[in-house]
Amino acid sequence: MGLNIPKAFVELQGRSLLTWAVDGLFASGTVDEVVVMVPQDMVDGARSLVPRARVVVGGAERTDSVRAGLAVAGAADTVLVHDAARPLTPPAMIVRVVDAVRAGASAVIPVLPVVDTVKRVDADGAVLGTVDRADLRAVQTPQGFAAAALLAAYEAAPGALATDDAGLVERAGGSVVTVAGDPLAMKITTAFDLRVAQALAEEFA
Repeated sequence: MGLNIPKAFVELQGRSLLTWAVDGLFASGTVDEVVVMVPQDMVDGARSLVPRARVVVGGAERTDSVRAGLAVAGAADTVLVHDAARPLTPPAMIVRVVDAVRAGASAVIPVLPVVDTVKRVDADGAVLGTVDRADLRAVQTPQGFAAAALLAAYEAAPGALATDDAGLVERAGGSVVTVAGDPLAMKITTAFDLRVAQALAEEFA
């Protein structure tokens, strides 16, 4: 985003993205404990921002950080994996994810239909074909899991890298179900995304 601080510490309406994300989890009424994984040099800063959360040192890769979080999750039977870059995620969407896990699903992902036309291209940018988007979905977080299913997926793929924890469950032979996502659960990746989120966040100020 052109800033010199980790994205989770960027402010939105005077509060860090991390604070927004953690507060949203607690506001859902479904979460007993939040574990935040950050780099070693950000631990103290994170603890001051989210005193209700447990802050631990993450890893070099996303999956390393999730492993670190799972290691301190204790006897939890349901686990959510969330991204601080989705600070406006509505509590109601979080409830949908948790309810689906508690209803018996081993892995649950919130999704939105893909509305843009999607093309496959080669290394030079030439179009190879148009993808049928009817059965495509954009995945959001938090993703929800029966804790045993997520732990088993990580144990089955030591050292694996993944941008999506549900994908690890799939690789391990588990099933993944979907619930309705929400446009407000947009991921803030670019400076433009941050401007959009700032405008949306004014409604919550």
